[in-house]
Amino acid sequence: MSSRIGAKRGAQLFDELVVDNFAGGGGASIGIELALGRAVDIAVNHDPEAVAMHRVNHPSTRHYCQDVFAVDPLLATGGRPVGLAWFSPDCTYFSKARGAKPIRDVKRRDLAWVVIRWARAVRPRVIMLENVEEFRGWGPLVEGRPCPERRGQTFQRWISELRGEGYEVQWRELRACDYGAPTVRKRLFLIARCDGKPIAWPEPTHGPGRAVPYRTAAECIDWSLSCPSIFERLRPLAQKTLQRIATGVRRFVLESGQPFAVHLTHWGEEPPIDLDAPAPTVTGANRGETALVSAFAVPRYGERPTQDPRCISLERPLPTVVGTGNGATLVAAFLAKHFGGVVGQRADSPASTVTAKDHHALVEVAIAAQGDHGREVATLVDRLAPGAMLRDAEGRPLVRINGAEFALLDIGMRMLSPRELFACQGFPNGYVIHAGRDDRGHVYTLTKTAQVRLCGNSVCPPVARALLRTNCQDMTVKESVA
Repeated sequence: MSSRIGAKRGAQLFDELVVDNFAGGGGASIGIELALGRAVDIAVNHDPEAVAMHRVNHPSTRHYCQDVFAVDPLLATGGRPVGLAWFSPDCTYFSKARGAKPIRDVKRRDLAWVVIRWARAVRPRVIMLENVEEFRGWGPLVEGRPCPERRGQTFQRWISELRGEGYEVQWRELRACDYGAPTVRKRLFLIARCDGKPIAWPEPTHGPGRAVPYRTAAECIDWSLSCPSIFERLRPLAQKTLQRIATGVRRFVLESGQPFAVHLTHWGEEPPIDLDAPAPTVTGANRGETALVSAFAVPRYGERPTQDPRCISLERPLPTVVGTGNGATLVAAFLAKHFGGVVGQRADSPASTVTAKDHHALVEVAIAAQGDHGREVATLVDRLAPGAMLRDAEGRPLVRINGAEFALLDIGMRMLSPRELFACQGFPNGYVIHAGRDDRGHVYTLTKTAQVRLCGNSVCPPVARALLRTNCQDMTVKESVA
């Protein structure tokens, strides 16, 4: 898409500039392009890897790889009017996902003040900002922690200064899954205008009772990738991870026979996610956050000793169930996160938030596998998630599906790939994530860690697109009449 827009750029007249501050790998920028049919003119980010990915995907944009406060708005814009300035300041020191750890880097917590600097210097006609919902609690610190008595004071002062520059300001929390992203990621969005036009909020387009159903985590998974057995790992999984897997297997496979997903990160209890619903929120912590757990089933009856067990896709109907059992296999799946207190989420629903750390894993409870770890599966579930469990003659757990019984033979797990995480975040399939271009034009490979971090720190493009289409249609491409 970026190359298409870049090729047309010479035939377009852009009266106003579009600026993406804290541009990252380009989530907001791609949303702006999808909405307006034009590239962003200026992108600012201090991270060389983020700018490198942005530069590959948005080649006609002018990039500033430096601190946002080091960029002079007047010099950067060259005196041209600014139609839109988008800001996505660092959310690390606001997010509840940090827990109660002291805040050491006060400068990063104050990055939103750059919005006021741009408002005073070049007066963008429309300002948009994205952050975590806790941003509204921005206030003074006491010994490195937010002061509960003065919660939100700094936010209110920041809003007052923005209004003092002549801006009408509104903010709302929006969920990405409601606008076409396969993730439930919820963020605070703020819109400010100084042109006298009304601020508008996009109506949700996806979900129950709406024109289009939620997009799901399942559609983002590359089911061709293998899931190695958790019982054959050189380094055993942590007990808490095993606990979540065992609980998920019992709850979502043994007791329901349906696909499922669980959180592997964040604190507190979070509900399960369906594979047919949006993925969990992608965040920017350094490893990834959602694991997919799936279970393969083989029939208890009807297989000949020399016959290889067969598997079917989650997206295909189960074959006919006959009186002696079923001649095919089933795969049930859930997403898991590697941070505490969470059982999981179904995989046939939107994925949970993707963070900058890779904590999303795909777990497969194999009922048709190369090796038989059925008794180890039973031991794991008995020990970590005790409860009633059907067994076959060899002591392996059984699950009933459409009247047939299947034995669980193994559990596999793999981390979600960067491409799967970007898909959950709502990026187009063709978006380049494996490579970046430096300021000399050299293309180089981005590490998996960098890709996941840039994904977790990104804005969901479908939400940016919805906001722009609702508020900035007058900034769309204007063809030259020359």
